Amino acid sequence: MTQKHPDFEQEAQRLAFTKHYMRQLLEESKRDVQSAQDSIRQSMADLEYLDSSLSYLNILTNARFFEMARDQKEGLEAIKQKPYFARIHFQKEGEPAEKLYIGKTSLFDRETQEPIIVDWRSPVANVYYDGRLGDLTYKVRDEEYNGHLFSKRQYKIEEGQLLDVQDIDLTTNDELLQEALAGKADIRLTEIVSTIQAEQNAIIRAHLKQPILVQGAAGSGKTTIALHRISYFLYTMGEHFNAKELMILAPNQLFIDYIGDVLPELGVDQICQTTYSEYAQQATGIKLKIQNPNEQLEKLVSEDAIDPTVLWLTKMKGSLAYRDVMDRYIRRIEAEIAEQFEDVYIEKYRILKGSHLRKLFLGDFSYMPIEKRIDRIKSVLQNYVRQKKKQILLTLNKRYDDILDKALFGIQDAAKRKQTVTKWIDERDERIPAVEKQAKSTSSNYMKRFKKQKIKALYREFLTNPDLQSELTPEWSDAEHEQFCNAHMKESWALEDLAAIFYLHAKIKGVSEQWKMRVVFIDEVQDYSLFQLAALKEGLETDMFTMVGDLAQGIHSYRSLTDWAPVRELFPRATYKTLQKSYRTTIEIMAVANEILSKMEEDLPLVEPVVRHGDEPTFHEMKELDPAEIELIHQQIRDKGHRSIALICKTSDETMAYTKLLQKAGVMAQTLSESSEIDQDALLVIPSHLAKGLEFDAVIVTAIEKPFHDSALDRKLLYVAVTRAMHELHLVGSARSSFLLEE
Repeated sequence: MTQKHPDFEQEAQRLAFTKHYMRQLLEESKRDVQSAQDSIRQSMADLEYLDSSLSYLNILTNARFFEMARDQKEGLEAIKQKPYFARIHFQKEGEPAEKLYIGKTSLFDRETQEPIIVDWRSPVANVYYDGRLGDLTYKVRDEEYNGHLFSKRQYKIEEGQLLDVQDIDLTTNDELLQEALAGKADIRLTEIVSTIQAEQNAIIRAHLKQPILVQGAAGSGKTTIALHRISYFLYTMGEHFNAKELMILAPNQLFIDYIGDVLPELGVDQICQTTYSEYAQQATGIKLKIQNPNEQLEKLVSEDAIDPTVLWLTKMKGSLAYRDVMDRYIRRIEAEIAEQFEDVYIEKYRILKGSHLRKLFLGDFSYMPIEKRIDRIKSVLQNYVRQKKKQILLTLNKRYDDILDKALFGIQDAAKRKQTVTKWIDERDERIPAVEKQAKSTSSNYMKRFKKQKIKALYREFLTNPDLQSELTPEWSDAEHEQFCNAHMKESWALEDLAAIFYLHAKIKGVSEQWKMRVVFIDEVQDYSLFQLAALKEGLETDMFTMVGDLAQGIHSYRSLTDWAPVRELFPRATYKTLQKSYRTTIEIMAVANEILSKMEEDLPLVEPVVRHGDEPTFHEMKELDPAEIELIHQQIRDKGHRSIALICKTSDETMAYTKLLQKAGVMAQTLSESSEIDQDALLVIPSHLAKGLEFDAVIVTAIEKPFHDSALDRKLLYVAVTRAMHELHLVGSARSSFLLEE
């Protein structure tokens, strides 16, 4: 039996006190929520017979109070079973030493305002993640403070009960981390706050007003870091940023569901979570039937020959050279619009030169999207018309007054005088209202020439008009022009077209406030093209991006990034970080992954597994899929207590075929697709390209009919498949060489 920590009883009492205090607050919060609801009901009832602004004020006040009470109640409910996970005994220079307990949210004593729990995102909590025992410095809003760390302590608390207390120095090789890594895939993601490592913490808390790019090995915690950086961002910058202005771009819906449970735990459940395809279509309001981007990948994986034209098109549409073509197209549209600016007249009076409006459009307002410029010019014109109308009317009235004076006092003949005066009065009474009427419609009539652009039609025009293409792409060869035209004769839309459509929309119409995200977090950024990133940056007018990815997992490299250098050029303010430690897999599994990694063309360092041993990966020889043998492996894994188990196939065809075979043999198997709800009791059957970003307690990789070849794509797919496993890896195939391993 392990020896209990000498302070165990004392710590158990501290936990009991914290829980008791939280229970009291929860009771109060429940009463507050109830009384706020009652007050809102009463204020609503008052409104029925009292149209009083006071009642409106009451409703607003009570609604705000209700929101605060509900938020506190939800926050306390979320942490009552595990109020904190660590403690530091720390002395800030010039202040008395204090023992600070660190948890997922903060809690203060109402009377003394002393902290009962300190939020993990607060600056002083950094001492826990980064500090070694002894003298140290830490930052608060760019100011450095000195202090002394006497001790760091970790707690294992489950269901509100204290199970263990440990004193540690660094958080790197401590038992709590080992225990968390040895845990199940579904609970590891939510419990990571207690085990964030120093190098991960540095990225989470890196300068929040600058972009950051992270090359992270498989299992290094890239996704976790991105999610916690969001949480830290809102905690630190919450007064300047609304959660609705933050966006996570995930590779697919399956991945969004996978991280879905973590975000509410971190208090960031209002964030826009979507895919690039969904976002681009929603932000532009253009719905397109996009070809499944995995189809091309499937063709490559299935060793079907892909038309070289398709590969050229895909690569080219993702390049910054294609962005330059779109810029030329925008300049062409601008020039066409600029030609339409003529002089503006009210009656015969010129009130504004066309050249002035042209200068505003092409010069002064050029920082705005085209249609926003036109709207601005309309308001400029309306102001001019208002001012000039007054001047014209004054001038005309004065002129008619002068003419009438001359007629009245200068013409002797009464009949002639009457005739002349009547003529000028009639002309004045007709002309001045006509000028007033014309002035009212001058702006709107003048602006009618500027039609709203239809982005989809504009882009389609470029795709299908050979003359326009020749004008905008003089650097293409005749063969390339012909290939481009032929490829777009039939209307079909690929993922690559979305960057151009979003870019054109942003430059011509502008992104609406609803979709104008101010901060962007991108996972699996290696699967993006440069143009996709450039279009986002340009359209959102921000470079506040957190981008995490791994070139070794760049299975879409035929259309996306193969090097970080151009991304760093695109984001010159970005900090670049690398994470080479893997917290997911055992040393034994990582040895196999590193063997595959070392065969890659990219110059990537080998991954360092955090010291955690497990079973050696097992090779099972199988000439064709044997459902009984697979079920036996599956059950043996489950008997060890593992819950999430995946059978990863090379292609989607195999995935479908193997699921049917297994189900026919009575095995509880489920095909995982992008829209699947994960069933933890089933054997999850998944194609290699969809497994990226996920992790499982155990993985069975098959290479029976479709071996992995020593090619750039197959190496990456195999690397992705084997690095999904946390504890056990089984390789099922006709030979070890099917997995690029020595016999």
